[in-house]
Amino acid sequence: MAFPHTRATPGYLTQRDTEVRLSRAVRVKNKAPSPVQITAEQILRDARGCQDSSINPPRKKMADFDELSEYRLGERNLFEEKIRRAGCGVSAWVRYARWEEQQGDLARARSVYERALRVVAQHRDHTLWVKYAEFEMRNRSVSHARNVWDRAVALLPRVDQLWCKYSHMEEVLGAYANARQVFERWMAWHPGTDGWDAYVKFETRYGEAQRTRALYERLVAEHPLPDTFKRFAEFETKHGEAERAHRLYQRAAELLIADVKGPEVDAAIVTNQKISPHEDAVRKNPLNYDAWFDYLAREESVGSKDSIRDVYERAIANVPPAEEKRYWKRYIYLWIKYALYEELDAQDMGRAREVYRQCLKLIPHKKFTFAKVWIMAAQLDIRQKELTAARQLLGNAIGMAPKGKIFKKYNRDGDASGQCRSL
Repeated sequence: MAFPHTRATPGYLTQRDTEVRLSRAVRVKNKAPSPVQITAEQILRDARGCQDSSINPPRKKMADFDELSEYRLGERNLFEEKIRRAGCGVSAWVRYARWEEQQGDLARARSVYERALRVVAQHRDHTLWVKYAEFEMRNRSVSHARNVWDRAVALLPRVDQLWCKYSHMEEVLGAYANARQVFERWMAWHPGTDGWDAYVKFETRYGEAQRTRALYERLVAEHPLPDTFKRFAEFETKHGEAERAHRLYQRAAELLIADVKGPEVDAAIVTNQKISPHEDAVRKNPLNYDAWFDYLAREESVGSKDSIRDVYERAIANVPPAEEKRYWKRYIYLWIKYALYEELDAQDMGRAREVYRQCLKLIPHKKFTFAKVWIMAAQLDIRQKELTAARQLLGNAIGMAPKGKIFKKYNRDGDASGQCRSL
């Protein structure tokens, strides 16, 4: 019986069995987006959540000292191999020294830091000096730490971080005199304003007002900037020295304007640097009497007698330009407030009486007058038991400005003194 010829196939499989059959392309019927979209961030978040974070490297237990010594020798060989590689940075040396510190061998850790500093490319890296000094501080080796800081600031005197950490260590130890010496050594290198600020804050923390004032004087001489003058003036104002602060503002304006030769400097001092906003307001509009009242209230709260009187004199010098009573109403109250300040706060009755007299001379009585000023001036004389002067003043008021309030006041004073007469 003859069989049809078939081609031999591996494993006695037919050609049909070994053919690769591709599935037909499925036609997508609904091309609308799914209502729930999955982003790449969600996939990564789920993958991280599936990770097992509890996997820790196995812990070695040393059976005896020989095994511990063998382990340490192996670790030191690894560290030595790392630091011998070309291009190893400071971090490799620091990890080596910290490992020695964890082993309790401070001498070896110190030796590692010293070897790292002998590398030419690293001995001027201030981070290595900081790590070295912090190592000594952690292990309470104060003398070693001071030695490291002294070497660091001598080699890198322009790195502010070294000076700050050195002075902070002395302050934490309670060696305030040593901290002050460190700051003085730092100031000898003429640092920027940040260094001076650190020194000022140190003296301020311990209530050394005189030392702080002397430091500010050196600061404005070294860095005559608007910000330094402003902070110095704020310090004086805080300590009740408003007159010193006022002189500082004037000194800053004169110095900076003389240096720059431009009108914008004064505006920068007053406006941009916010030096005395009340002064800025009255400079812009001297006839704004409300601004003068705010300025006076501020000066009376923090200023000295001389500075307060100076502001009063500047305020009353701004006479209204027109002889109309409506322009004079707010202005007259500056005079009244000035007289009351001299009487009640300064306790200078002579100056108070002179303020009233000068005000009465300034008022144009032929066009209008203010009965309140006449009456208050007379009441001041009566309080000082100067009845003759009060009666003469009211008589002049009646002759120059015969108003009903003045007549009533004159009659009441006459009743009180028993010398009332019909007017």
